[in-house]
Amino acid sequence: MKKWMLVFAALAASVGPQLSAGPQLSALGADSGFADKAIRLIVPFAPGGGADTGARRFAQAFAEKIGQSVIVENVPGAGGTLGAARVAHAAPDGYTLLYTTPGQQMTAPYLIANLPYDPLKDLRAVSKLTAGVNVLVVGKDFPASSIQALIAYAKSHPGKVNFASSGIGSTSHLAGELFKKMAGIDIVHVPYKGSSVAASDVVAGRVQMSIDTLSVYLPYIRSGKVKALGVSTPEPNPIAPEIRPIADALKGFDASPVNYITAPGATPDAVISQLNRLINAVASDKKLQAAFASTGSILGGDTPQEMEALVRSEQKRWKEVIDSAGIAVTRKNN
Repeated sequence: MKKWMLVFAALAASVGPQLSAGPQLSALGADSGFADKAIRLIVPFAPGGGADTGARRFAQAFAEKIGQSVIVENVPGAGGTLGAARVAHAAPDGYTLLYTTPGQQMTAPYLIANLPYDPLKDLRAVSKLTAGVNVLVVGKDFPASSIQALIAYAKSHPGKVNFASSGIGSTSHLAGELFKKMAGIDIVHVPYKGSSVAASDVVAGRVQMSIDTLSVYLPYIRSGKVKALGVSTPEPNPIAPEIRPIADALKGFDASPVNYITAPGATPDAVISQLNRLINAVASDKKLQAAFASTGSILGGDTPQEMEALVRSEQKRWKEVIDSAGIAVTRKNN
């Protein structure tokens, strides 16, 4: 597999001696002997996508924090599970990490048979990084201009409303299935190979609606080419505060994709703790938070225990959605 790599060198000379590889790293890692060489951050998708962009933005800030290079390595394939397997089977020393999206632990166990790793045992949560936001959009000529009107229209036209996604089992697919389930409507899934292709067909009116990344649809919303009916988060997003949450009309709706960092399952507690402290320090940087916010993502860390609990609760929630939708399990040969 061809791998694309980008090394973010630590900028010790430009930020002062406090980030040099000597005393600073001794202070940061004295309790575990951690952070005395480059870290590999595996992105389980191809370069140029949302996960890759976020990972590289984080990696640069993380490298500056620890005074070491952070190597971003793209290992795409099988819905992100090939990259996850690479990390799951890596040495458990904290030097190989996964930029994790919902698929690798939260949904893949119910979508892909014979995974090459155990989603809970072989990957260990380190910290949350970002909470993203999707937006429900319809074509500009679609007869509904609110969530209530969309639901009413779908109920009176069962099977006639199609929703686009970036692919089977994707966040946008499952968000649409969750909306379908909670609203009690019959809408039809139309999978595409990526969000941009799906968006083009929504704009052209070839498919009626989609629940996908806000940053993808925002230019179309601003130009009036689609209508935004609601965001997938419980609260409005700062970059588009005028778009109210879907939950205002459909109580309890929440389809907020989270990105986070995981390590090999056998990574020692001391290393996980050290990584968590460093990542939380990076995530609290106001300038970095603003950079992520510009694309609709909320940057912020948590504890390994909190992230682990979220993984388990999201697994349960999305399993119910997947089972209810009757999404076929993909068979993989290991």
